[in-house]
Amino acid sequence: MEQKYHPLLRIVDHPLVRTNLTRLRDRSTPSEEFRRCLRELTLLMVYEVTRDFEVETTEVQTPIEATKGHRLTKPVVVVPILRAALGMAEAVLELIPQASVGHIGMYRDEETREPRSYYFKQPANLPQAHTLLIDPMLATGNSASSAITKLKESGATDITFVCLLCCPEGLMTLSGAHPDVPVFCAVVDDGLNENAYIVPGLGDAGDRYFGTV
Repeated sequence: MEQKYHPLLRIVDHPLVRTNLTRLRDRSTPSEEFRRCLRELTLLMVYEVTRDFEVETTEVQTPIEATKGHRLTKPVVVVPILRAALGMAEAVLELIPQASVGHIGMYRDEETREPRSYYFKQPANLPQAHTLLIDPMLATGNSASSAITKLKESGATDITFVCLLCCPEGLMTLSGAHPDVPVFCAVVDDGLNENAYIVPGLGDAGDRYFGTV
């Protein structure tokens, strides 16, 4: 049903996803538990995000004999939007340790609610890679849309946006600007409040992760 907001939306629905998300939402969850739940939730998400990645046949020598194995056809680049997505990036690297890491630094102007970019650094293999752009939340969609535009301008051709929770407004922004980019999330929340924060949401993910509330 939520695909009416974005044609390539995929919701990762799993009991462990739901329970971890509940702990993230709880305002009484301390920073150390928030970090653990975000890591576990990201791991569960990445399993689904990478499900359709192509592999090629290779040969591996077991202790007994040579046999056929598989490896990813394309390299992987994980790109966190600083700073809230750094914890997600660490989890992605646990599953895909060979991945390269790019960084995009953005913050939201609290008056205009528009994204402001202050840092952009990507690995050289970006044009050949599966690019996973990650951010805990998709709110207005402006930061994600701007980040995707910058990645495309730098040569990225295979981009997937991965978030933990989003809302209709952000999905529609991405759908209008980048309908070709798949979006993976754990849940679609109700919408945005007057301050452009997701409702019910989970608060400021960066502040809660780093303990700077």
